[in-house]
Amino acid sequence: MTQVCLVGAESVDLRYELLSRETARAALATYDLHEPFTNTVAVDTVSLGAAVSLLNDLNWYLVRFTEFALVREPSISTEEWLSRDLAERVRDGDRPPEATDSYLRIHGVDDDTLVEPMYATRVDGAVPEYDLRDVDDTLVVRVTDGEFGG
Repeated sequence: MTQVCLVGAESVDLRYELLSRETARAALATYDLHEPFTNTVAVDTVSLGAAVSLLNDLNWYLVRFTEFALVREPSISTEEWLSRDLAERVRDGDRPPEATDSYLRIHGVDDDTLVEPMYATRVDGAVPEYDLRDVDDTLVVRVTDGEFGG
């Protein structure tokens, strides 16, 4: 299963905003919604293509109510996420899955809340340690070269 995670903008209750609008509610109706982090909405889809299609269907709402969208495709990585742009490139065949791990955005996770990202590249094949502050955990997102560094 490919997972999609929408991360709400700071001043927005993402679940409320999505479910209070008929078109977004209809697009999400067939999915079981869960909240892996504070102010997120996540769903499991059947494939990378279905995940990207769902994001495209929700684009109007994503632009207004989210900070970013993530996709986790188990055939690429079971632990790391892809940015929406990178997921689209892989789906479209513009980027081979094995060439997705160069650029990283590493978020700290503190009390189930995603905190400021650190941009990094792998060092000898390993993910660098998050060092912006003490956190409970980290979330690694593979990004495109254009997204690297914000």
